[in-house]
Amino acid sequence: MDELLRLITRPAGSPGAGADGVLAWLRTRVDAEAAVVGTDGAVTAATPGFPGEVLARPEPAALLGRLTAGRLASAATGDGPRALRLERIGARAPYRVLAVLWPRPPDRAGAALAARVCGVLDLLFRAGETDAARREYERKARQVRLGVFMALMAGDILLARRMSSGARPPLLDCERLRVHLLRCAPADRDRLARAYQDGAGFHGRALMVRCPVYDEHLICLIPDGEPLAGELRALVGENPAYALGISTDQPLTATAEAYEQARHALAVARTGEDRLAGYEGREPLDRLLPPAPAARWAAALLAPLEPLPGVAVEVTRLALRFPRAGVARLLGLSRTTVTAHLRRVETALGMDLRTVGDRATLHLALALPPGPPPGPPPGGSRPAPAPAEPPAAPPAAPPAAPPAAPLAALLATDAARRWARALLRPLAAPEQARVRATVHAWIGANTDVRRTALALGISRTTVTAHLRRAEGLLHRDLSATGAGVHELALALRISVSSPVGDSGQRAQ
Repeated sequence: MDELLRLITRPAGSPGAGADGVLAWLRTRVDAEAAVVGTDGAVTAATPGFPGEVLARPEPAALLGRLTAGRLASAATGDGPRALRLERIGARAPYRVLAVLWPRPPDRAGAALAARVCGVLDLLFRAGETDAARREYERKARQVRLGVFMALMAGDILLARRMSSGARPPLLDCERLRVHLLRCAPADRDRLARAYQDGAGFHGRALMVRCPVYDEHLICLIPDGEPLAGELRALVGENPAYALGISTDQPLTATAEAYEQARHALAVARTGEDRLAGYEGREPLDRLLPPAPAARWAAALLAPLEPLPGVAVEVTRLALRFPRAGVARLLGLSRTTVTAHLRRVETALGMDLRTVGDRATLHLALALPPGPPPGPPPGGSRPAPAPAEPPAAPPAAPPAAPPAAPLAALLATDAARRWARALLRPLAAPEQARVRATVHAWIGANTDVRRTALALGISRTTVTAHLRRAEGLLHRDLSATGAGVHELALALRISVSSPVGDSGQRAQ
């Protein structure tokens, strides 16, 4: 039994592990060939010398049928001078069968040892079933956590509650949170999530989600005061390959904004000495533009999208944040389908979303809140009482809505110029001249590193190093598909077209 226990506790995949290892051990002890027959009558494991045709003969086949059905516990039959003994494995259906073929009738000790091996195999198979059930549970728990996170990203807390009905995560009872974005090895994400997972499949008042787009990102939604935040910081200090970006404190409905902040902070943390950074950005441009003119501009720009299916607009919205392959993985679509949706949007808008300028323009339009819907006249929706006398003249028509201002007019406002100056100020220092030139050339080359290197006469490695330096200075994620690139492109557009600024110097 000690030898058998050592066999069944070997790691899966190692030599001599599993049912094959147990059968090989039995063969050396009783000098007999052995096989395990599955519930469907097929051999699932066997020693090299076991003749499979023995079980296909009428009498053994009939006995196997009665054993797998649970009508017999054991049976024996002969095959010339050889003896075939069949033992049912386990005490619950569906049943497997151990078949042992001796060159001569076995003695009592050999038969007893074969019966004992059946018990060991039963434990082995039940452990395998338990592992399979645990893996399936982990997979379902990951799916539920991801679904809750995506509902929060859409700002729909009610949907998140419905998705987790019966086992609502305590996070949904919190009012505010911070997103901690941990960069680690892909294999570490599941290990860390399991280490902090509770019996309900969540993480106490926090929620840890494997990023469906970036394999090295673990998204952690943590309310203030949770010890998990401090433990993540400690993990970064202990592991040189880890980095952590932390958002500001945000309402639960602003999870999407908190996630974007954490992405920007992680870009800074990757190159920082401590590999840990909090978000230090400012208000986004869409909140600083004059509300009514900006809403009219966005409505006019996005009007051609109204006839398109909603999935095309959602694919486009995600494609302005993530690579197309990541969008396909996130929505369960093929890359061809994602590209087709983007082409429909490009055709409707007359844009080329492969260019950073058009991407930045569309990103700004989608970020702006929609204008106020038309409502009933003041005083309620009931009609006014008829006048005693007919009016002398027909009532004047309501004034027409002013036309939508062009984007250039919106970007020429004082608030937009101040925003651009504040964003680009870290690049204006004399010692950052080379980084500043690289950033300008990179945006001008449509974020193509190779073209930027050729334009500046430097290596691609140098361009990449300058961009990483710019991320730390601007506190923005400058990956080619991130929102930070759109903000940078808009800031540079404003700075180029801006007149002399409030300080008396031209905006850099």
